[in-house]
Amino acid sequence: MKLLPNSDLYDTGYCALFVRGTSPEALLAGIAGDAYHPVQLDRMEAEMIKMAGEDLEDDDVPELDFDELCDSGMICDEGPLLRAGTHDGWCFAIESEGPYLAREEIIRAASRGTVALLALRVETGLTWISYAEDGEILSSFDPLLPHYDNGSRPDVLDSITGYRQAIERRGSMGAHDSALRKIQHALGCAVPQEADEPRLLAIRIPGGY
Repeated sequence: MKLLPNSDLYDTGYCALFVRGTSPEALLAGIAGDAYHPVQLDRMEAEMIKMAGEDLEDDDVPELDFDELCDSGMICDEGPLLRAGTHDGWCFAIESEGPYLAREEIIRAASRGTVALLALRVETGLTWISYAEDGEILSSFDPLLPHYDNGSRPDVLDSITGYRQAIERRGSMGAHDSALRKIQHALGCAVPQEADEPRLLAIRIPGGY
């Protein structure tokens, strides 16, 4: 079973945030604040909207309400487009390419009263994983250099998941995927990629980058 996120679905990179025990509405509203104007989009519709930018036309997305897209702020040339869903008690938000979800203030806020996991992969090859509990980032590291951790209590995540041993077994070539999958399975947020297929709640934050 392939898990979310992965490079087959997001070949130009991704940023994914997993939060236990919340809803897509609450997660996206907390991230967007006053810019929270959600619509329902599937992955391909979201990619079409991002690619076309302000040149998007009604015929490009015939199954969507074009006026609703305009009112939501979706149609713009830049800014993160986030989609969020749920699976097995966890909420996930996914962003193609951009690193907006990897901001420390977003991870801290999302984890208050619960736990949050962040996975980042950019097209240049950079990868990053962060883990937070109740507003505190305990781990924040490049899987290629797992012992150089910027979190406040790096050993907590490893004691829960054993991800460092998983990295040692796979080596540097598979460091990100082996660490991420080990962590996801141990935490219980191993979300199948099929959860990303239907229309999910989506927001755009114009000028957010």
